[in-house]
Amino acid sequence: MTGHDRDDAGDLSRRLAENAVAVCRHYLSAGRRHGNYWLVGDVRNTPGRSLYVRLHGPSEGRGAAGRWTDAQSGEYGDLLDLIRESCGLFDFRDVAYEARAFLSLPAPEPRFMASVDHSVSDRGPAGHTEAARRLWSMTRPLAGTLAAAYLRHRDLKWLPGVTALRFHPTCYYRPDDDGPTETWPALIAAVTDLDGTLTGVHRTWLAPYGHGKAPVDHPRRALGGLLGHAVRFGVAAGVLAAGEGIETVLSLRQVLPDLPLAACLSATHLAAMVFPPLLRRLYVIRDDDPAGDHALETLSERARVAGIELIALSPRLADFNDDLRHLGRAALRAILHPQLAPSDVARFLDTAHA
Repeated sequence: MTGHDRDDAGDLSRRLAENAVAVCRHYLSAGRRHGNYWLVGDVRNTPGRSLYVRLHGPSEGRGAAGRWTDAQSGEYGDLLDLIRESCGLFDFRDVAYEARAFLSLPAPEPRFMASVDHSVSDRGPAGHTEAARRLWSMTRPLAGTLAAAYLRHRDLKWLPGVTALRFHPTCYYRPDDDGPTETWPALIAAVTDLDGTLTGVHRTWLAPYGHGKAPVDHPRRALGGLLGHAVRFGVAAGVLAAGEGIETVLSLRQVLPDLPLAACLSATHLAAMVFPPLLRRLYVIRDDDPAGDHALETLSERARVAGIELIALSPRLADFNDDLRHLGRAALRAILHPQLAPSDVARFLDTAHA
């Protein structure tokens, strides 16, 4: 973190602490207030009472407002750390972007920014991007691999033409900065910009038999530049559907095989996605949580300014992969049909297996 970043972090942390109750209600909505503390299960918003956040106190030092501790895991930090962990972010710029958006603060003067319209470009540290490209070069196609078995187990069986996903049989995993390095099989996703240039990768470490994720603390991690970019399925022109998770987005592909799709990997990155220059209709694949609501609100305003029609797509269950797995393809098709623009029903909705 540079000196400029440290100064920015200190200012944002103080501002968040001044609004600690609102921060907790937004990011830890499964918890509740108890006196001078907000209690919840963990930083990922699990119901419970293990994690406690101090709501009022001095701006720094012992008993400072915004400081939190998880009595079970031993994790602790300030409200910037809480935002980082609850949103699954890695780069400080992404954490600062989310914090500024929550606080309704203007974005700082960019230190580097692509000079194109509709751009919110951030390629991340060059070393991380190069590491992502090296990892991608060591992967193999999905067909016949453990990663394909993992996706089939999620009822994601229609994969022709999916080149953004590949497999690595022994991908390195380090539990923390000081922990020993392990190797696990992994599903690797390419994060690209609108020109198809790889800016990062997303890793999902897998259990040895492909029926679930590896038994590690953080089975999903990204590497490289994410902000503004996405894991892409198809080339977007006039119409695009975008969401957070890869499996949620791929679920739509099972019944909308020709609709261009983008998985932005988090609510923050979804809100900051770069619009294709010819885009006229954007479907937002909703995640029914506060972060998802915030992303939808932000995208709605950005789309309005850009003259793009925005349509939210809502699942019947928790997400569209749950709809696919528990209700089936026909039900997923029926859920999506009334939510699509009539012209897109005729153009994209797969009726071959209706």
